[in-house]
Amino acid sequence: MTLASRMVGVIRRPRATFRSIIDNPRSLDVLIATTVLAALAGALVMRTDIGQQALVDQWERTANAFGRTVDDAAYARLQAASVQGPIYAVAMALLTGPVAAVGLALVIFVLRGGARGGATFRQVLAVTAHAGVILALRQVIAGPATYLRETTASATAVGVWFPMFDEASPIARVLGTLDLMVLWWAVVLGIGVAVLYRRRARPVIAVALGAYAAVAVILAIVMVGMGGS
Repeated sequence: MTLASRMVGVIRRPRATFRSIIDNPRSLDVLIATTVLAALAGALVMRTDIGQQALVDQWERTANAFGRTVDDAAYARLQAASVQGPIYAVAMALLTGPVAAVGLALVIFVLRGGARGGATFRQVLAVTAHAGVILALRQVIAGPATYLRETTASATAVGVWFPMFDEASPIARVLGTLDLMVLWWAVVLGIGVAVLYRRRARPVIAVALGAYAAVAVILAIVMVGMGGS
């Protein structure tokens, strides 16, 4: 399969696409493509005044969520740092792309017993790298969405659908951390891992979704515990 057909296939026909990927595992080309797409989408919007102000607001919201107060001096420092928004966007693309794919592949490979588990690390990395197409798509969508909405807050966050909860409440924290695109990524990743290790997809997907939900709950507990607003 070509790079384009693999990327489209992960979105449209993940099971069949992963079978082909596992038979001929490749990771470098898709990691480069998804990282470049995500970096460009983020860097372009962060070159604008709207994008930089949205980034400052994001940093301020994050600080407040973890109980830190942003005074006038701190806010001025955030505004000064926001001119480096394009560099920040590229760094985030690298972190959520190749770094996350390799790290997650290592975790899966070790938990499945390494080389004795029935798959090579190259195959596991191919699965995590191609599942990252969904996260790259999320970043591509987020770029213009940030500019149009003038905020980096995710338009696909689950919390958007439940405005009735107080933003500082634990349930709102959890729902705000959960993102529909990331949930989709977890499902695709689960399908890829299930195909690779010849397991039923539903239990593997449940584990992936459960791990993501657990991270959201832990973050919410930390924010509430630190007195975030």
